[in-house]
Amino acid sequence: MPDASAAATDARQRVLLWLVAIGFFMQTLDATIINTALPSMARALGESPLRMQSVVVSYSLTMAILIPASGWLADRFGTRRMFMLAIGLFTLGSLACAASRHLDELVAARILQGLGGALLLPVGRLSVLRTFPRAQFLQAMSFVAIPGLIGPLLGPTLGGWLVEYASWHWVFLINLPVGLIGLLATQRFMPDVRADAPGRFDLLGYVLLAIGMAGLSMAIEGGGERLGHAGALVLAIFGFAAIVAYWLHAARHPAPLFSTHLFRVRTLSVGLLGNLFCRLGSGAMPFLIPLSLQVSLDYSPMQAGLMMLPTALAGMGMKRIAAQLILRWGYRRILVGNTCIIGLLMISFALASPGEPVWLRLVQFALFGAFNSLQFTAMNTLTLKDLDGASASSGNSLFSMVQMLAMSMGVAMAGAVLSGFSNAFGAHALPAFQATFVTVGLVTIASAFIFWQVPPEARSPQLEEPDVAGRH
Repeated sequence: MPDASAAATDARQRVLLWLVAIGFFMQTLDATIINTALPSMARALGESPLRMQSVVVSYSLTMAILIPASGWLADRFGTRRMFMLAIGLFTLGSLACAASRHLDELVAARILQGLGGALLLPVGRLSVLRTFPRAQFLQAMSFVAIPGLIGPLLGPTLGGWLVEYASWHWVFLINLPVGLIGLLATQRFMPDVRADAPGRFDLLGYVLLAIGMAGLSMAIEGGGERLGHAGALVLAIFGFAAIVAYWLHAARHPAPLFSTHLFRVRTLSVGLLGNLFCRLGSGAMPFLIPLSLQVSLDYSPMQAGLMMLPTALAGMGMKRIAAQLILRWGYRRILVGNTCIIGLLMISFALASPGEPVWLRLVQFALFGAFNSLQFTAMNTLTLKDLDGASASSGNSLFSMVQMLAMSMGVAMAGAVLSGFSNAFGAHALPAFQATFVTVGLVTIASAFIFWQVPPEARSPQLEEPDVAGRH
């Protein structure tokens, strides 16, 4: 009888891992599948493809805003209920995206989708943490992380194929059957774990932080066109004031959302700031590259998606040697040098022309993917490697939020710069993209000054690279 009970427990644990892994896959796939579909969406909605960044920004910004509350919500309402809510919101948001007839409707639907996406991995990871013995947790999370690598690999190509042979609506409709199966499986197999006495939620701190992130991202993304320069300036001031107010609030609150004491850890503070500014460029490239291939070089959606494969494959290959490189050269040398290399590779995309050989373009994409992967591994492990048990959970959540915020602000920045250059160059799309790639590359190179502050002796990466936002 005990053997039957143990076998049943093992079976439920395996199903739980698949549930969380599929949720992670849905989240990461949807963050990348949409990029190759943006020009087709723009045509269907009567919009310019150069002004579609709000579709990407709304999703990642929503995730950034909700991530800080995800752990408390799971503790308060239980993992099963919150995971079902996450899948339900994500699936309903996907349906609403496919039914959208105007850009504003699509943006609102992406916000709904982002609400679900923000909960999928944190709640799923918490369920795994509280179900598996500590000795098995690392192996379990390694299994869950595999779909997070496959999602970005398949996303651009699958998105291009669906657009070319069906319609852009299927980029979202493919989530529906997966979501329905996930709801049924969650109801049956997900354990309903929760904290016995969840602490009091820092609501004021959360509101201040949310206003700050939303204000700054919206000011960058569309204030200049929709609200005018004065409106963008007001949004930026409100956002910055809210961030400052949160810092002052956290310094005196007994249990803040994120303690200011975290920033006493030098590697964390440098890593977070470096992540934020370096990822402005890295977050912009998955948006800019497929768009430029289709708009300025006349690639089909399928061809644009296939061109992204060398980037993803080279990135996965670099993971195998990244730790050895960091151990050999140290974090500061790797991050300062590699940041400059990535910035120069971004600028090299400005050299693209219709007559460029395809093999040379593939080499360029592979190099960018490899060095970008090394950058993420170094930044991610540096940020969290010196946190102790008491601060690891809070630091990890803060890091997740910064990752998603940087993605949102990176796409917002790229969209704003691209829009400005497209107005300057008129109907000539290629010069606008070339100038945007140069700008994004220079911004990335500037972040190398932040990484110069890394202690020279730091050179011990964690065995497992922490990336809870599902990016690299």
